[in-house]
Amino acid sequence: MPIASASKIEMISQAADPKKAILAAIGDLAGMDVFSDLVLVGTYIRPEKTAGGIIRPKEVVQEDEFQGKTGIVLKSGPLAYGGWEEPAERGEMAKPGTWVVYAIKDGWPVQINGVACRFIPYEKLRARVTDPKMVF
Repeated sequence: MPIASASKIEMISQAADPKKAILAAIGDLAGMDVFSDLVLVGTYIRPEKTAGGIIRPKEVVQEDEFQGKTGIVLKSGPLAYGGWEEPAERGEMAKPGTWVVYAIKDGWPVQINGVACRFIPYEKLRARVTDPKMVF
């Protein structure tokens, strides 16, 4: 699969707010319906500059497209809920705007509007986190 748009990867990796950056880069998804139990997740790209001030090389930043294990839920299908959930709480783990953790092997990598994304079955989501930097 080709690498996502380098300019969009840089924009996301340099953003102060990665959620806003991914949502801005992906654009309007009103014309897309996600089927079945799938969840569309925009892949989190770690910051270009580490907490210690080290600038990661572009090749390393781009590798997050393939190795990233955290992403922001963009859309979910009508059956994206778990059988273990109470009816009133069905699909809570995959609400748009939620950061989720997943195994990279469990998702189908795609690019949408030049942004690295994955389609992941709801039951394959591993955790919900408040900050995507918690996991790599």
